[in-house]
Amino acid sequence: MFVITRLPKTIVPIFASGAALLSKTGDSFHSPTNIFAPAGTPAHSIFGLSMLVLGITTGLFLIVGGLLLYVLLRFRYRASDSLSQQEPAQIYGSKQIELSWTVIPILIVVLLFLATARVIYSTERERKPASALDVVVIGHQFWWEYRYPKLGIVTANEIHVPVSDPAHPTPTYLTMSSADTDHSFWIPRLAGKTDLIPNKVNTMWIDPPEPGLYLGQCAQYCGTQHAKMLLRVYADTPAQFAAWTAQQQRPPASDPSAAAGQAVFQSNACISCHTIAGTVATGRFGPDLTHIASRDTIASGAVPNTPANIRAFVDNPANFKPGALMPPMHLNQQDLSAVTAYLTSLK
Repeated sequence: MFVITRLPKTIVPIFASGAALLSKTGDSFHSPTNIFAPAGTPAHSIFGLSMLVLGITTGLFLIVGGLLLYVLLRFRYRASDSLSQQEPAQIYGSKQIELSWTVIPILIVVLLFLATARVIYSTERERKPASALDVVVIGHQFWWEYRYPKLGIVTANEIHVPVSDPAHPTPTYLTMSSADTDHSFWIPRLAGKTDLIPNKVNTMWIDPPEPGLYLGQCAQYCGTQHAKMLLRVYADTPAQFAAWTAQQQRPPASDPSAAAGQAVFQSNACISCHTIAGTVATGRFGPDLTHIASRDTIASGAVPNTPANIRAFVDNPANFKPGALMPPMHLNQQDLSAVTAYLTSLK
């Protein structure tokens, strides 16, 4: 069975109620990236480790803070104290105290090291089932490229994966690299962050148990638009994922009335950076636009996918992402309207 060993519940019994409270009130935080509301198996393991660390550090804080408070109260200055009183006897050195503040921190560090190593090992060494979905993730400034090698699908910025039923696991294995600088793939509710480094391949896996949208963020500063390099993971039911796969494998359903926009698109520098299946546009520098109209957002999740936003982005990407690598196209209003109509027809 595709499961992962979790930290024993008896390790942090004192904080079990606090963890439950945080989990139950996760929605009240109004954050779709709440690490205290884990959904995937790796995220649950990280959550357990986080609560262990939080429990130990909270205990240390209470002990040290309590001792400080006791000393402040017990040995505070009183009006009856005479300034002429002799200084109390000074005691130098205590083997018991020195051993305590040496051995106890070492034991705590060893415990945290072993717990962390256990989570890392169990996550990275989990056997890949035959039912797993493979997705290649490539980080760019400032967008995400997704390739499904077994399905023949290439898309951008929005990744669709099937939900994983614990009884019949269907995890998604991500093979990640970078096309330019360092990036970091992080969906807090599904798994820990994994870096995307040029000339190096890293892997991770996710197994969302419920359908829905899981949001994330590039967690490594990668340039001026790092903050707008967002992540959107759609966990689909088997039927939804099959329908999405079939749609992505079909040629784009371009509207014949948008032929003028296609001509403008193919006669400009657009084809040097973007790909649209079935056309002369085969660029790889920018996102694949084959089915751009089927996506909910543009500009790597920065704004909703609407005709007005597409028009504004094509005219000048700095409208939404100052510093974006795509230059303004400076099309006249007629051509800009034609290209917008063409792109919004690519479903």
